[in-house]
Amino acid sequence: MNQPRSGHGGKQMQWMSPPEQRPLGCPPGLEYLTQIDQILIYGEVEPFQDLTGLPIVKDRLTNQYQIKNSLGQQVYFAYEESEVYQRNCCGRTRAFSMHITDNLSQEVIRITRPFKCCAGYCWCADPESSCSMELHVESPPGQVVGYVKQTKSIWSPLFAVQDGNQQTVLKISGPCNVCQSTCCTGDIDFRILDQDGSQKIGRIAKQWGGMEREWAQHATTFRIEFPVDLDVKLKALLIGATFLIDYMYFERSKRKTSVRVM
Repeated sequence: MNQPRSGHGGKQMQWMSPPEQRPLGCPPGLEYLTQIDQILIYGEVEPFQDLTGLPIVKDRLTNQYQIKNSLGQQVYFAYEESEVYQRNCCGRTRAFSMHITDNLSQEVIRITRPFKCCAGYCWCADPESSCSMELHVESPPGQVVGYVKQTKSIWSPLFAVQDGNQQTVLKISGPCNVCQSTCCTGDIDFRILDQDGSQKIGRIAKQWGGMEREWAQHATTFRIEFPVDLDVKLKALLIGATFLIDYMYFERSKRKTSVRVM
């Protein structure tokens, strides 16, 4: 049964129930993903400890996230681990580890991005060189399930989603103009494509959260849509891809608050 949980301050949270059995070959903690075809990711604007009741995050200037299903039920929490000097000096290009935990505070996914000084420009992005932004995803932590790598394109963002053997299984294509403001409040869609890029199977959408949330609170909102029967490891990789997109295109200076993905 779903049991509402109270964090500090009496906040109620409704957790998603896991399936009765974990499917064969499914990494522990990813069984939640077998039941859903979309994920909502919200950048956190309230103290992480107040929402979870868990003293996990000591540095409130790192990004923190709630990850929910379409019914608003909590699936995971996520929080960034990074070096203070990189956050201050390297901004959106900094190295980080993203720890994703379940309702028992067990880490089920770990996302790691290395620091790359001159990477991120689409026209010179080469996954085999230091000019491409990338990250890898582990589930459980210590076991790599795949990679997300920026690939070369003339103008628009393009990413390869690769399995543990670094074979491309999905592609992600973004718009030429990654811009969102009070004058342009529509979703920014990054299309999820099949292996050869010929068919759209889903999307990663950066949603406009309103002036206060976007600019005053520096909190982002994403929606990920995919086939319900997509391999859970690929769903975990798409969560990783969302974080990479957030850091590359939507990361802003955070003085008092953190970012949440749902």
